[in-house]
Amino acid sequence: MWRSILILLIVPFFMLSGCATGPKEEAGMVIGGIIGGVLGSQVGSGRGRTTATVIGALAGSAIGSSIGRNMDELDRMKMSATLETTRTGVATTWTNPDTGYDYRMEPTRTYESTEGPCREYVLDAEIGGRSEQIYGTACRQADGSWRVID
Repeated sequence: MWRSILILLIVPFFMLSGCATGPKEEAGMVIGGIIGGVLGSQVGSGRGRTTATVIGALAGSAIGSSIGRNMDELDRMKMSATLETTRTGVATTWTNPDTGYDYRMEPTRTYESTEGPCREYVLDAEIGGRSEQIYGTACRQADGSWRVID
């Protein structure tokens, strides 16, 4: 059963990754796909769970890809600053002056891992009149930068 779910999650990812136009979009697609698949698996039951998992993964990939595609260097700097300096449970908001897109990021959990300090977060984006949301985790690297890990 798990083998079928894994195959159903991986195959669409590779099919969709050919449509991605850059690393930002690919990272967003991966994060969104994982989160969507996990959420979908919690919704369905029995045979419907596999379908819900696949649909969740595809929907999450599309949403994550959209956010990743629209973020630029300024937005990534704001995300890093939020992860570095903002207390858990406190949101940071910004508007990108070049794109006009609005973002709201809230660290939701901080913990230590073998990689160093890690933070879970929720990122809300208002892009072109559409609201999108991503749940993710990032860990601080040895050079001080933050790397999204899921």
